[in-house]
Amino acid sequence: MALAMQIKNMTSGLIDRLPFHLYCFIPALTFTFFLCKWLLLSNKKLKLPPNPPKLPIIGNLHQLGRFPHRSLRSLSQKYGEYMFLYLGNKPTLVVSSATAAEHIMKKHDVTFANRPKLRSSSKILYDCNDISFNSYNEKWRQLKSICMTKLLNNKSVQTSQPIRQEEVSCLIETIKSYDGAVINMSKIFTMLFKDIICRTALGSKYNGEDDADFYPLFKEIMKVFGEVCFEARVENVRRRFDKFIEEVIQDHQSRVNATQVCIDHKNEVNVKDFVDVLLEIQQENCEQLSTENIKAIVLDIFIAATETTATTLEWAMTELIRHPRIMMKVQKEVRSIVKNNTKVTEDDLENLKYLKAVIKETLRLHPPGPLLIFRESSENVKIENYDISAGTQVIVNALAIQLDSKYWQDPDDFIPERFLNNSSSMDFRGRHFQFIPFGAGRRGCPGIAYGIVNAELVLASLVYEFNWKLPDGSEGSTLDVEESAGLTVGRRYPLMVIATPSIPLSCY
Repeated sequence: MALAMQIKNMTSGLIDRLPFHLYCFIPALTFTFFLCKWLLLSNKKLKLPPNPPKLPIIGNLHQLGRFPHRSLRSLSQKYGEYMFLYLGNKPTLVVSSATAAEHIMKKHDVTFANRPKLRSSSKILYDCNDISFNSYNEKWRQLKSICMTKLLNNKSVQTSQPIRQEEVSCLIETIKSYDGAVINMSKIFTMLFKDIICRTALGSKYNGEDDADFYPLFKEIMKVFGEVCFEARVENVRRRFDKFIEEVIQDHQSRVNATQVCIDHKNEVNVKDFVDVLLEIQQENCEQLSTENIKAIVLDIFIAATETTATTLEWAMTELIRHPRIMMKVQKEVRSIVKNNTKVTEDDLENLKYLKAVIKETLRLHPPGPLLIFRESSENVKIENYDISAGTQVIVNALAIQLDSKYWQDPDDFIPERFLNNSSSMDFRGRHFQFIPFGAGRRGCPGIAYGIVNAELVLASLVYEFNWKLPDGSEGSTLDVEESAGLTVGRRYPLMVIATPSIPLSCY
C-alpha cells in the first residue's frame, strides 16, 4: 500500500510539472493509438487474396527478381490466380488466370480503368497527358476517341500503306547489301519501325545529316521507362525529347497543308502525318487538345508501335530459325501466294493463314509486354469473395495466362498449328482472355491493327525474299531464347543471322 501511494505521489508531481502543450499532446496521442488499433481491426475483417510473406519497408519487392513476369508466374502457381503483394508500401493485386483477367478487364473494367502514377511516365509523358498512362476520365475518353477515329482507324492504316511498302523495300535492299555477311537483325528491326513510325507520325525519318538523329534518343527513352533511374537522368531525357518534338511541331506549323509524297504502284500519293492531323484538331478546338497532349500522344505511339513490333519480329524470326520445319512451311505458303510477283504486298496478307498463326503463336509465347500496363482500382470492390480496396495496383500477368496448361496444350512449345485448329478464330483484340498480348477492355491497346499489319508485311517479305541461317554453321535448335529485362521483353542478346536470296520459285 505504501509503495502504491508513493508511485501515485510521484506521478501526481510529475503531471503537475508538465508543460501546457503536453496536456494537449497526450489526448491526441491516445486518440491516434486507438484509431490505429481500430483500423488494424477493420483491415483484419477484409478478406484479401493469398499473399507471400513480406519484408518491412520493401514488402515483396525482393521476390520479383530480374524477370518479374517469370517470378510472379512461379509465385501464382503456389498462391493462386489472385495474389496480394506489397511493392514497397503499394498494395498490389496480381492476376494470373483468364477467368481472373476477365473479372478485371470486363466485368469490373470501369473500376480498374485507372493507371497508377509512375514517376518516369509522369515526367516524360507530360504529367501523363497521353493515352496509355492517363487517368480514366472524360479527358482520356476524348483523347482515345481522337486516336481511334483520326490516327489509328482502318482508313488511316490504309493511307499509310505506301510508307510501309517503301520502307520494307528499303529493308530488303539493305539486307541484300550484306551479301552473306552477319546481320544484327535486332537493330535492323528497331531502325525499320523507328523509320516507319517517324514517317507516319512526324513526316520524316529524322536520321539524316540535316536532321536530328532520333534513334539514340528513342533508345534512351525506352531504357528510362524500363529501368529504375535517377531523377537527373529522367529529366535529361525529358528535356531532350521536348526540344526535339517542339522543333518538329514548329516545323509543321510553319508549313501550310504539308504532306509527304509516296509512290504507290507508280502513282504519287500524298500522306498526312499524325502531327499534321493533331494540329488541325487543335486549331479547330484548342481546349480539346493541348500541345502537351500532342507531344505525349506522339511519344505514346512511338513506344507502343516501334519497340513492341520490333520485339515481336525479333522473337518470330528466332522461333522460325529454331524450328526449320515451321520456317519451310511458312516460306512455302508465302511463295505460293505471291508466286511471280516481285514482292509481297498488303493485298497478299489476307491469304497467309499460316503466317498469321506464326505471329499469334509468337505473341502467345513471347508477349512484348508480359505484365501489360498496370491498372489501379478507383473504388472498393469485391471479386471472387476477395475485398479489393480503392487505390490497389493491379498487375495482369499475360505471360502466366498464355502459358497456362488449363487453356493451352504443351504451352511452352512453339506450335503455330494450334491457331489453325480449334483456336483458329481466336484473336488478340481482347475477346478471348486466355490470349491477351495487347490487353483488353477500355485500356486495351488502340493500335493493334496498325502494329499487326506492320509485323505481317515485314515477316512475309523476309521469308519470301531470303533463306536464313546462323553464323558458323550453328544449328537453329542451339539458338538461345534468353530474355532481356525492361519495359518490353526482347532477346537478351541481338539476333545475329545470315540471309541468302531465296531460290527462284521455278526450282520448287
